[in-house]
Parts: sequence; C-alpha cells; structure tokens
Amino acid sequence: MEEAKPLNFLEEIVSKDLAQGKHQSILTRFPPEPNGYLHIGHAKSICLNFGLAKRYGGATNLRFDDTNPVTEDTEYVDSIRNDIKWLGFDWVDEFYASDYFDQLYAFAVELIKKGLAYVEDATPEEIAAMKGTPTQPGTNSPCRSRSVEENLDLFERMKNGEFKEGSRTLRAKVDMASPNMQLRDPLMYRIKFAHHHRTGDKWCIYPMYDFAHGQSDAIEHITHSICTLEFSSHRPLYNWFIEQLNLFPSTQYEFARLNLTYTVMSKRKLLQLVNEKHVTGWDDPRMPTISGLRRRGYTPESIRMFCDKIGVAQRENLIDVSLLEFCIREDLNKTALRRMVVFNPLKVVITNWPAGKVDMIESENNPEDETAGTRLVPFSGEIYIEQDDFMENPPSKYFRLGIGNYVRLKAGYIIKAESVIKDEQGNVTEVHCTYEPNSRSGEDTSGIKAKGTLHYVSAAHAIPVTVREYDRLFKVENVAATDDDFRTLLNPDSLTIVENALAEPAFLDDDTNSRYQFMRKGYFTLDKDTEGKNLIFNRTVTLKDGWAKAGN
Repeated sequence: MEEAKPLNFLEEIVSKDLAQGKHQSILTRFPPEPNGYLHIGHAKSICLNFGLAKRYGGATNLRFDDTNPVTEDTEYVDSIRNDIKWLGFDWVDEFYASDYFDQLYAFAVELIKKGLAYVEDATPEEIAAMKGTPTQPGTNSPCRSRSVEENLDLFERMKNGEFKEGSRTLRAKVDMASPNMQLRDPLMYRIKFAHHHRTGDKWCIYPMYDFAHGQSDAIEHITHSICTLEFSSHRPLYNWFIEQLNLFPSTQYEFARLNLTYTVMSKRKLLQLVNEKHVTGWDDPRMPTISGLRRRGYTPESIRMFCDKIGVAQRENLIDVSLLEFCIREDLNKTALRRMVVFNPLKVVITNWPAGKVDMIESENNPEDETAGTRLVPFSGEIYIEQDDFMENPPSKYFRLGIGNYVRLKAGYIIKAESVIKDEQGNVTEVHCTYEPNSRSGEDTSGIKAKGTLHYVSAAHAIPVTVREYDRLFKVENVAATDDDFRTLLNPDSLTIVENALAEPAFLDDDTNSRYQFMRKGYFTLDKDTEGKNLIFNRTVTLKDGWAKAGN
C-alpha cells in the first residue's frame, strides 16, 4: 500500500480552515498579467492553485490582472487561456481586474472621504526620496495635509484627463515611519493615457497592483490568495486595504517561486529575447514558456509531474532543469512511438542479399505499451546506418560495425563488414557486408553472438527529414547570479539543424500529433513548420542526461 504523501504547508492551512469552519469551501485564483506568454514558473502556480482547490472540493477563478494598458494585449490573454487548458485545468469563472475599475474607483473615493488617501503632486523621484530607507523613516509629503474636499476634486479631475501623465498620483495615507517600506503611503492610482485592450479609452487613470489585487480577491470572495515570496512584504498592505474598506477577508499566503537552472524566468528578459530575435518567438522550443515546451514535445503530464516533485516551499531555491528532463523522459518512455532515423547516413551494401528482395519486419511501436501495436519496417540489400556506427579498424571492445565485426540490425539480421569503398580523400563512402540468412530476430538459429545492435533505414524506402536538435538556452547554470548581461550567456549550440537525415517510412502513416523515440537518439516531436511530406522534428530531450555526463 502506497504511503500517504505528507501535506505541504498550504494544504495544512486549508485543512485547518475547513476543519475549524472558517470557510465552507475554498476558492483560489490564478491572476496572470496579460503582458507575455506563461512560462514554467507559472505552471507551478497553476498546478498549485487549481490542484489545491481540486483536492479540497473547491474551485479556481482565472483573473487577468490587466491594470497596465501599455504592455497588455489580447494575444497574451488567448495564449494564457490555451496554456491553462492544455495543462489539464479549467476555471469556474473568468474575470479581469478591469471588470472592477468602477468599483475600485469607488473604493478609492471612499478612502479619500475617510481621510486615508490623498492626491500627490510630487514626481516619482521625489516620492522615492520621501520614503526614506529601510533604516530611516520617511517624511510626510506636503500634499498629505490636503483636505478631503480638495482630494476628491483633484482625483475626479485626474479621472477626467485634466492633468498630464506623471503629474499626479493617488497615495494611501498609512504610515511614513513604518519599518515596512510598502506601508509608507503607497501609490494607488497613476495617470496613463493609453488605450486599454478591454475598456478602450474610458479610463486614463489605472489602479496599481497593490490596490487592485486584494480588492479583486475580496470582491470574488477568494478564500486563499496564493502569491510568490516577493509579495510577503505586501501582505500588511493587502490586509490594510481590505480592513479599511470592510471587505470580504481574503487572506494572502506566499510560497517560493520556481527558479530553474540554465533558464531565465523574467517576462521582461524573455520579451527581449523575442524582440531581439535571439529566438524565433515566444513558442521557440528553447524558451521556458509553456507554449515553447509544448512545441518542443513536452506533455501536460510531464509538467504536472515536475511541479508535484518540486513541491511547495517557503524559501527560495534553485531547481535543476535535469529534473524537468527526467519527468518528460519518464512520460515519453511509456507513450512515445519507437522509430528509426539516421542522422548522418553511411551506405551499407549487403552483397549476399537476394537481388530485389524486401523483407517487411514486424517491430514493436513501444515495448512499454502492449496496446501500441506493431509496424512493418522494410529491410533490403542496401541500407543506411550512422557514420559513427562504423570504424574501419576498430579497437578491441568496439561493439559497432567494423571490418570483421558482427552486429545485429534492429529487429533484423546479423551482418558482418567485409570491405569498404572510399572517395579520393580517403573517406569511407560505402561498406560492403554479408548477412547471416538464419539470424533474423525472433527466428535466429545462426549461433552467432553479435555484441552490438544498430538502427538503420532501407535505402530504397527512406524518407528525408529535417531534425532540429535543441539544447539548453543558456550555457551557465545560474543565470541570475552573474553580473554579465544575460544575453552574453546564451548557449551558441542551443540549436543544431540536421538537414540530411533519413527516416523509416512509417512516419508518413503516423498521426501528426505523435511523439517519438528515435532509437538511440532521443525523444522527438513533429514541428508545426512541417508541410506535407517535408517532415521537421524537434528534439524534446536526449535519452540520457548528457550535461551531467559532460561534467557541466
């Protein structure tokens, strides 16, 4: 019997809240800002919010934090929806912070009337200077003493577009001497003359995150508002706004965000990579975006497995990307169809093979899955193997093809190399072999023990394919820990394109959504750039962790 998994700290909180009757059911939310594509860090938050609600019979809202019209776009909204559904989750209600703009404005007016908010004339630099330092208290703004009537008038005029962008803001009147810098009269509203993707030009003032977030949670009756650790210092302000406005008491909890080796998680930096064309787009298979991982061949199951394995922590740590790669190998080993592809072909002629004969050899699609069935692989007198699988004068303990060596061809026959043909530069262009007629796999009575097994494709039946071998985008483990410009740390070998690969013909009969294990090569998926029979494959991951082996 499998042991029950211990509860993480958030599950302990929810269990206790339900047991004590604090909530009858739980409601979480996933609140992305639609200013970029979601990445693997967001996947952790998605799995946490939706998974927690599902475990305890609750529900999750999707709420777009669209309070900055300058950076937001419906393209990002659509991609976020698609990514969440692809991961296997659905939301009970879809909201936008902009749904609450009228209500948030009314809340701001209420705080002004209570003497808890005021219109500020100072510049951002002057406001920063007023705030002091973590060890020195701030100083009150001259605007702090404005009357309620004057603040109400100025705030309405801000809303009506009478002031220039950056000339005025609305600040909460909290405590300029607080040891928590977030409570030193934080900004609530700023002026932005920008077209909003949903509200158009109705508004020219927009709420700050700290003012919109907690109130949106309260309006929706979110019971457990789960954020990453950098928002822990914002929690007192989150609570202050809710208390002063006497709203539903949503509660914020923080967990450690995902930091992954050989990766950047900043949407600003990812956008730079896209805009500066270091990658082909947000869904470039080298990107840590969910759409990039999907295009590379990652499965929803593998990402959910990864998020489950890393767990939920209360302190920051750096997760090795090899764990993510382990998860996709585990999943694809059970589901991927086995196929043979030769990347760097070397022609092999079987001299004693009957002229014109073609054997159709039955081969398993996936030995890990009995339901995957079999396929027929053509075997003829002329085949291609990998250049690296032949050596004219092999050393001892060389188990691939060499003059005088026996090898088995996968699910086929045992062959022995007899001679070679070379070009003018002395390169081997063709290997002549003999085969043992009684050595066919499953029917072998030859008595020969071949120590190596090679993959191959029949020359007459091979189809040309393009293979994109993707590797890690950065060449250093902890990109954030370096002082260098992150763009100088890009791995120049993150993409290698193989244009002369040859594949067995079974690919032409496969579902284009299939994922594959190329025997002895790695796991691959068909790319969206494929047109007709011009197949293009992306490498998802190697069969083994080559970086660990190389000592990286």
